[in-house]
Amino acid sequence: MRAMLIGASFLIPLLATAAAATPCAEQIATIERRLESPGAAAVTGSTPTTQGSPKALPAPPAGEPSDPATAPNAGRIAEARDLIAKAREQDRAGDERACEDTMTRAKERIGALP
Repeated sequence: MRAMLIGASFLIPLLATAAAATPCAEQIATIERRLESPGAAAVTGSTPTTQGSPKALPAPPAGEPSDPATAPNAGRIAEARDLIAKAREQDRAGDERACEDTMTRAKERIGALP
């Protein structure tokens, strides 16, 4: 009985951590994976540090985007990374609406990544 109580006491913090994940935190994690994809690295000229998103293309598609404003570039991606850091702070502060608004701006800055 005592062993079960001790074991349960170790699980409670893990459950609390899982329950603390917010929708905005999930968005942040998804976009960060996307920014680490090989296709995004091709746009920024960097080397991906992880495998990235399994849905990402390995390289940008041929041709020009139908909307030039959605074409990703290294400068816009750097701006998006700054916005993501700001969104993470807002999420930690519990300001979900501001976090979501900041993530929307970050996605706009990123454009159409491969």
